[in-house]
Amino acid sequence: MLCLFIMVFCFSSATCSELLSRHRRSWVIDSFTIEEEHPGPFPYVLGKINIERDYRVMFDLYGEGVEKEPKGVFTIDKDSGTLYAHRAVDYEKNKLLQLKFEAVKTDLSIDTKLGVEIAILDINDNPPRFQKDLFEISVDEDITQGSHIQTMVADDRDKRGTPNSTFHYEIKSVSPSRPGTEFTIDSHSGTISFKGCLDHELAEMFTVVVEAKDHGDVVSLSSSSTVIIHIQDGNNHLPTFSGQTGSGKVKEDETGTSPLRLHTTDKDTPNSPAWRAKYTIHGDEGAHFKIETDPDTNDGILTVVKSLDFEEEALRELTISVENEAPYFSCEVKEKTPSGLWKVDTSKGDDPPLDTLKVIIEVQDVNDPPVFSVSVKEVVLEENAPIGTWLEKITALDPDSGQARAFVYKVGSDPAGWVTVDPHTGDITTAGTPDRESPHVSDGVYTILLHAVDDGEPPMTGTATLNIHVTDHNDNVPQLTVGFVDVCVSDGPSSTKITAFDLDDTPFGGPFTFELLGDVKGKWKLNPSYGYTAGLVKEPGVYSGPHTIDVKISDMQGQFAVYNLSVTVCHCSERPNCRGPRSTATTAAPEALAIVFASLLLIMCLLLMAVIMTCRKEFKPFHPSGTSGETFLPSNIENPGTDCKVPDNVLVGFIENSIDQSNWGGQHDGIKHNNFSKEMEQYFIYNHFRDHRREDMFHLHYNRNQATLRSLVANGHHQTHLREEMDTMNFHATLHAVLHQQLFSLQKKEGDLLEYEPQVYADEGDSDVLSELEIISLPDKDSYQKALNDLGPKFKQLASICKPPKIKN
Repeated sequence: MLCLFIMVFCFSSATCSELLSRHRRSWVIDSFTIEEEHPGPFPYVLGKINIERDYRVMFDLYGEGVEKEPKGVFTIDKDSGTLYAHRAVDYEKNKLLQLKFEAVKTDLSIDTKLGVEIAILDINDNPPRFQKDLFEISVDEDITQGSHIQTMVADDRDKRGTPNSTFHYEIKSVSPSRPGTEFTIDSHSGTISFKGCLDHELAEMFTVVVEAKDHGDVVSLSSSSTVIIHIQDGNNHLPTFSGQTGSGKVKEDETGTSPLRLHTTDKDTPNSPAWRAKYTIHGDEGAHFKIETDPDTNDGILTVVKSLDFEEEALRELTISVENEAPYFSCEVKEKTPSGLWKVDTSKGDDPPLDTLKVIIEVQDVNDPPVFSVSVKEVVLEENAPIGTWLEKITALDPDSGQARAFVYKVGSDPAGWVTVDPHTGDITTAGTPDRESPHVSDGVYTILLHAVDDGEPPMTGTATLNIHVTDHNDNVPQLTVGFVDVCVSDGPSSTKITAFDLDDTPFGGPFTFELLGDVKGKWKLNPSYGYTAGLVKEPGVYSGPHTIDVKISDMQGQFAVYNLSVTVCHCSERPNCRGPRSTATTAAPEALAIVFASLLLIMCLLLMAVIMTCRKEFKPFHPSGTSGETFLPSNIENPGTDCKVPDNVLVGFIENSIDQSNWGGQHDGIKHNNFSKEMEQYFIYNHFRDHRREDMFHLHYNRNQATLRSLVANGHHQTHLREEMDTMNFHATLHAVLHQQLFSLQKKEGDLLEYEPQVYADEGDSDVLSELEIISLPDKDSYQKALNDLGPKFKQLASICKPPKIKN
């Protein structure tokens, strides 16, 4: 029980002690003040924190000014609680410092905690500062007094609302000093303006020093800034004429010349809008002149832009004024009042009195060209009028004297050579027969140009126009537009159109009357037969081919002409028109001609090869193995000998060396042959060389005959065996087959042949007249040897030289 009482007592005592301790720590925060920039000496006592205790406590201080920035400013005596300041502080950096105070018991327990505030007292240590130390601006010379020029702005870092941070503006100096100009500044806003007038010619620049000064109680601080004001030149001086240069003379009818150059002076800045001059011409009726400003000298250059007339006015008087590009202004101080703006006299934008100058331009007389009394004349002339018909008379006057002179009249332009003009009287007569259908007549009007030439220095020429209206006569007959037409073959009537025209105009032209002449009944008729186009109708009985029809065409006055109209009747389903093949042959002619020349060149090469190949020592055929349907040509590359005699078969080498593998179906009776017989060779040569008239046929058939020979040799026929079988071969049947094949090939390539006129043997339907055809004959075997004899002695001599030696078995 005693222990329980002791525990309750101790617990109650501890609780009461703790409650009393928390009550003592809830004191109001202490505050101190310190003046910024305190001069010392340091350290000095700032104050003391008093805590009454029956027991001993120690004091500690933390926060701004101790271990936080600004560090090292304050300390506290641990025993007495006295605060010390060790250095000066800046109000502009720290206006209030907040610290923490602690009282600690001997057992290191915290007895008391409280906050401490130290206020910094401001002093006037900052002058007002401008944004820049130098300002540079430009203003126009014509700006009016009181206008805003520049606003100065300054700032003071001292405490707001105190005399230390309150300041005003004032102008300390102005350079240069001019009596007609005074600069002012608003002390509160810092706005700079001026009184009076600005004059660029008196002062191009002003330097103004502005000061800002605060209202500190102990000391007043200030700073200054400089403002440079450039005065831009305005047009406050008018230009004046200072002289002129030039002849002042101009020839009549002359443009682009400059008779005068005017000079001016101006006190404003050169090459500025206030200096550059503008000139104006007064009294220039007809706008004959212009004046421009020389950009370098500012002179006025007077130029003639429209020709002058001496006879109209020999002297031209002009008035020229000058001003500047920039508008003129003026400013003059009348009174300097003690307050407010001064009294000044200004004029801006008003029309100032401009400087003017009168100039005289002398127009010099020159020889003017003659002037016709009427520049364009119209006359009427009948077509086919006789030569010498009088048309018109032309006259001209001299503008220099206003009277007629002895001019020479000429024809300037007469495309068809129809007229002539009397050089002295100006009478115009016809020199040719006028034709209304001439290509030089347009819409029935023929135009000529006439000239009148005076005897002045230099001679001048006047021009007039004469329009001749040519009346039409019926001197042209109707004409066909085209002289040939095509008509299609059909079971019923078919038609085409015939169109005519007449060079004459109405009523001597169309519509026309068409009429068919001759025996056309049942064959041809017209429907319609009147108008500008008639319909030609073919009856079913008219056969295909060319036809000629006589057509009579009459105009409205009965003038007519008869024409032979070529009509071609054809099957239109086969070709687009009846003249298609003719056009195709013409197109293919160059290609066919090229084939002919290529064939001739190939024949010459093969003949040369035949002669060379016969002059070999040994004739051995080459039989390749392992071929796939292809055969190599026999070849011998030995040099020919010199002991050759006339060979029994001269052309064997030619035949063998002029052929290669070809598939012609070279089999006869199921046996393959290697070479031709001698008679076959002679027959081949004979058929292609015996007659020069068949040279063209040779070019067409040569390649195919060569293919036939190549096929026989390539299929393994020997010469001896070939001779035996060719004797029994039906040679005529073979030749017929070859000719039939060639004919079939020509029919397929009909469009590629050269154009030629076919031989007409009989007209269609005319069975009474028989024409004899050419006889086609084939030579017999006896003529083979004749073919060789026809080759002549020169060929035999060549063969004797190139004969290969006989090989003995």
